[in-house]
Amino acid sequence: MRTDQVWQDRTLVNNFLTGVRGGIPFAIEQINMALNVLEQTGIPVHRVADLGCGDGAIAQAILHRYPNAEVTAIDFSQPMLDQAEHRLAPFGDRVRLLKADLYTADWHSELEPFDAIFSGYCIHHLPDDRKQALYREIYALLHPGGCFLNIEHVASATPWVEELFNDRLIDALYQWNLTQADPLSRAEVAKRYVHRDDKAANILAPVEQQCDWLRAIGFQHVDCYFKFLELAVFGGVKPNA
Repeated sequence: MRTDQVWQDRTLVNNFLTGVRGGIPFAIEQINMALNVLEQTGIPVHRVADLGCGDGAIAQAILHRYPNAEVTAIDFSQPMLDQAEHRLAPFGDRVRLLKADLYTADWHSELEPFDAIFSGYCIHHLPDDRKQALYREIYALLHPGGCFLNIEHVASATPWVEELFNDRLIDALYQWNLTQADPLSRAEVAKRYVHRDDKAANILAPVEQQCDWLRAIGFQHVDCYFKFLELAVFGGVKPNA
């Protein structure tokens, strides 16, 4: 049974965007690392897809870095797409918003190939077999030389490491929360934002295992380019024909 339908709830989406997203550790560094990996490929970047685009933060960074690029921002959550539409409005027709469900194999039926495909904190909501199928679909949708980059929540190696991550995440969210108009106590942050409803939608997989899946599909230069406990940037490049 699917658990990711919670992202259709506007209240939950708003709570995440206002209370969690801004406090994620190294969020800017993760996006910059993904963009730097794409730049390293040397491929001309004209068409980019952002899978599970959320409120459009990654798409916005791509459009700033590549002023001649167009981004197709994809999500199945209408509340998230509404937020993305607002954030990305200044980019005009360089942005296409598409409502599509990555849980299904036909999400890309209307799409042409891309030079790069990004995803941010989305694919971990899919079962592992669907993750692998999606990675194959992404590979097929890339131009030769194209790059796939996933900014993702991954599984800890042990429960001890998971507890370490949870503590560091609570610390980061609490420090960020102190900058807000009505700050909460650390205990309140832990209860409200770490032990929240959408955590049931997480189906985490180790980054090493996911990199192995990418290699088996045919991606080159596969690596975890950045990692802080359960936060990782990984991906690979489709070989030139």
